[in-house]
Amino acid sequence: MMDEARYNGLVAGLWKRILAAVDEVDPDVVDAVATGDMITLTHRDGEKVVVNTQRAVRQIWVAGKGSGIHFSLGDEGRWMDDKGKGLELLAWVSECVAALTGEPLRYS
Repeated sequence: MMDEARYNGLVAGLWKRILAAVDEVDPDVVDAVATGDMITLTHRDGEKVVVNTQRAVRQIWVAGKGSGIHFSLGDEGRWMDDKGKGLELLAWVSECVAALTGEPLRYS
């Protein structure tokens, strides 16, 4: 298991990328609130996508599109779902947002 300092650094980088991508979306369509270990993306109709850390197991969990998916850091340095479905974390968050807005997030 990775050490806490590395995990914290990776999470901080992901949070910055997600929030920067959401900043490019009309705030009247999707609002982002980051509170430490969680980012909540709320669509104007009240539907949400929630991204949060699970520090004890060094995972990130995403709730959206009626599912809760757990992501672990893979050997290649990408956060992949822990069920082997081939879902990558940033792509899944983008897909969840697209299901709400019709437009995917675009990461820089």
